[in-house]
Amino acid sequence: MNMDSDNSAKGADEPDWLVDEPLERAEAAAEPANAAPWRVLIVDDDVDVHVVTKFALSQASFQGRRLSFLHAYSGAEALALLRGTQDIAVVLLDVIMETQDAGLQVARQVREDLHNSAVRIILRTGQPGQALEHRIIIDYDINDFWCKTDLTTRKLFTTVIASLRTYATLREAQQQVAELAAALAQCGDTPAAPAGGTP
Repeated sequence: MNMDSDNSAKGADEPDWLVDEPLERAEAAAEPANAAPWRVLIVDDDVDVHVVTKFALSQASFQGRRLSFLHAYSGAEALALLRGTQDIAVVLLDVIMETQDAGLQVARQVREDLHNSAVRIILRTGQPGQALEHRIIIDYDINDFWCKTDLTTRKLFTTVIASLRTYATLREAQQQVAELAAALAQCGDTPAAPAGGTP
């Protein structure tokens, strides 16, 4: 499930759907020694997609933090990882896996059953004719939708970095709301002053 492959995909071995382009690192500031990486979950039943995606994003960095990759090869594996790993920032999610709409069902369960509104979900499909993009965007709470043949290295990089930026903003806002709620609850626990003031 959490298989990490270090094989590089180059030249003739690179799938047609990911065109190599010059790529610069984002946020090239020095990385803090203890900075936790951003977790990116790759969900696809094609092992080559995992290898090439990891290779394309291997040098990416945002806010001084590198990317760490988790791997799932079915919708069920993806949901198990999402249940057990609270800080996944981005999911690169294939639409068609064990079923024709496995990816769509994962997206729905992440929002409705796991109540995870922060993780950014990027759908990828190799068969765009299977589902209408507009309907998917309207009916499912996803953040981006790509046909694999259109997703070049640079577009993948840009999409992931933009998603990380949004995720970081959302998590910061959620933390502020939680702190405010805790402060309000603490105020509510403080005993009220006696009516009529001090005798």
